[in-house]
Amino acid sequence: MLTIILVGLPLLFSLLVWVAGDRYSRGLTISGALAGLALTIFSLSVHSQNPGSEMLAFQLPWLPQLGVSFSLAADGIALLMIFLANLLLPLIVFSSFSTQYKHQHVLYSMMLLMQSAMVGSFLATDGFLFYIFWEVALIPIYLICLIWGAENSKKITLKFFLYTLAGSLFMLAALIYIYLQTPDNSFAIQSLYAVAREMSLPEQAWIFGAFFFAFAIKMPIFPLHTWQPGTYYTAPIAGVMMLSAIMLKMATYGMIRWVLPMVPDGVELLGPYAMGLCITSILYGSFMAVVQKDFKLLITYASVAHVGLICAGILSNNVEGLQGSLADMLTHGVNTVGLFFVYDIIERRTGTGEMKFLSGIRAVNAPLGFLFFVILMGSIGLPFTNGFVGEFLMLLGIFKYYWLAGILAGLSIILGAIYMLRAFQKIMLGEPSTQVANFAPLSGTERSLLYILVVLVIGFGVYPTSFLIITEGSVIALLDSLK
Repeated sequence: MLTIILVGLPLLFSLLVWVAGDRYSRGLTISGALAGLALTIFSLSVHSQNPGSEMLAFQLPWLPQLGVSFSLAADGIALLMIFLANLLLPLIVFSSFSTQYKHQHVLYSMMLLMQSAMVGSFLATDGFLFYIFWEVALIPIYLICLIWGAENSKKITLKFFLYTLAGSLFMLAALIYIYLQTPDNSFAIQSLYAVAREMSLPEQAWIFGAFFFAFAIKMPIFPLHTWQPGTYYTAPIAGVMMLSAIMLKMATYGMIRWVLPMVPDGVELLGPYAMGLCITSILYGSFMAVVQKDFKLLITYASVAHVGLICAGILSNNVEGLQGSLADMLTHGVNTVGLFFVYDIIERRTGTGEMKFLSGIRAVNAPLGFLFFVILMGSIGLPFTNGFVGEFLMLLGIFKYYWLAGILAGLSIILGAIYMLRAFQKIMLGEPSTQVANFAPLSGTERSLLYILVVLVIGFGVYPTSFLIITEGSVIALLDSLK
């Protein structure tokens, strides 16, 4: 029953926030977000004591004539993703308190609806249900970007919507193709696994291609990334955080849950080509980040590089690569929220994100300089910060897969240090520019949130076992099932 509550709780609060209006929207939203986090922590404790507990599964016939059931289950991999989503939502909501939004109750209601759909996609063990959650999550983020985005966001947001929708149709076609060959006409994940694994190599290859196309758009992977820079640049900061920190993990999770175990022969055949796209995405995103003049766009392209590395770790198809990718999904989410929040603090005070106008902030606001530096070190992957272990394991897994891919992927560490330290130097060091001369001190809300993020950066870095142990058993079981 815990799984249906994890999906239903944010949906319930979404309705409450919508009805309550602006006056109570923030209090209800943060209450719902914190309740979801508390329930997730309880679910993790249940899993640690009894991984196969019936409390972590739910099944109800939905469209029995079509073989569709409302089937949810939580293993360690799914629970880590839900922990990511429910850890970050309160932080994202908290960060938005510094900004006044028009019709903010609608914004928060959309964020909670999106949260419900994302959690559902992590828990779904029915192919059709996964597709429904995947599509439902797209609607609120589209509206968030459209309504609260910049004035020129309509065309850019439509491009994002159409890109994602087009990719989804390929995934749906692959799901239906497998479903039509199941003996019991079922979308149940184990039935789809069993049938797809027995298919011919060409069939598995096109199924892999269809799923990878859908997931590569959402991550995004070069050259299917073109919707991302414009969308991130024009979307409201809360929407950008939801997209970059949580939503794109639906795609990386989908690779683990729906691609690797479903079409292992297709992965073996086309995996090297997909790996090549991931490596290209790492290098492209990194070099684009190096040359950016706007800090928001720098973070955007850094995300392209980082997600390319996560996808490459998944495609390495070994324990180290998968464990590293899962760890990095969590830490990337934390660090991305931190970086975009620092950008938001700076942009609201100076009116610009162009780094040439932002020199000397540390001289007028030393606490922000220190807290930003710690978050930045986590993003780079400095030892004893949260980004280190995930990156190390991913690179180890990629080296095991193919040494040259490991070397090229490893360049992301060097390039990441270059563009992040360059940004810190331009923004924080030197003489204060005209725009930052009267830089306001951090508010209590801003300072509190940055402290929380810094604690997560250092805490996860010092004690990475806290999250690695959650997924270890499920990752080993997944890989053993492919032998």
